[in-house]
Amino acid sequence: MKQLSFKRHRFLAGVIRHAVWPYFRFSLSLTDVEELLAERGIDVSYETIRCWTIKFGPQIARRLKKLRPSPSPRWHLDEVVCSIGGKRMFIWLAVDEEGEVLDVDVQRRRATDASLELLERLLRNQPVEHEKIVTDGLASYQPALGQLGLRHLHSLGRPRKNNRAENSHVPIRRRERQQQSQASAQRFLTTHASVSNTFYTQRHLISRPILRSFRDSAEAAWTEATG
Repeated sequence: MKQLSFKRHRFLAGVIRHAVWPYFRFSLSLTDVEELLAERGIDVSYETIRCWTIKFGPQIARRLKKLRPSPSPRWHLDEVVCSIGGKRMFIWLAVDEEGEVLDVDVQRRRATDASLELLERLLRNQPVEHEKIVTDGLASYQPALGQLGLRHLHSLGRPRKNNRAENSHVPIRRRERQQQSQASAQRFLTTHASVSNTFYTQRHLISRPILRSFRDSAEAAWTEATG
């Protein structure tokens, strides 16, 4: 994998990587990251950090996605209404049965064409043959699945059946007010999904030694993706 290029930047590559990682990994603002770096003696403005996240975030997300194993063929779809830049938006989310985010799409509507766009992106970008698609009771899903010839795979989620997708909205809720436009929200959420997938683990289901091993492998993947 070709390394990222940090040429023509005043700060070292390690500083840039250390600034980009916490912004997408945790619920921190740009000014929070600025203060964390300042505590370590690194004087850099939050506007510079914002430029780094815009330039390197999508590149790192694509590289992390290539390093991930294939997801589960059973998908959960959900949508949530939120306010971005003072405007009403809908965030469409698709996860697999393990909670890994497959795709996220920010739209201004909650109609059939919006759900169709998410499904088409899933079919185009996912390397696995789908077996089951679980959704809530929104009427937009069935016509979209019918147009794609996937209605036989559709399963209507009963209460708690679609919790995988519902739980994935939690970090989005924490960050939605910081996004100022549809484009910035789409860019952030796409990058956040790849970083979150790399470091996400269900800690209550694994032992401490396995958790340490997982963290080591996640850090190795981040190092490889960021060069």
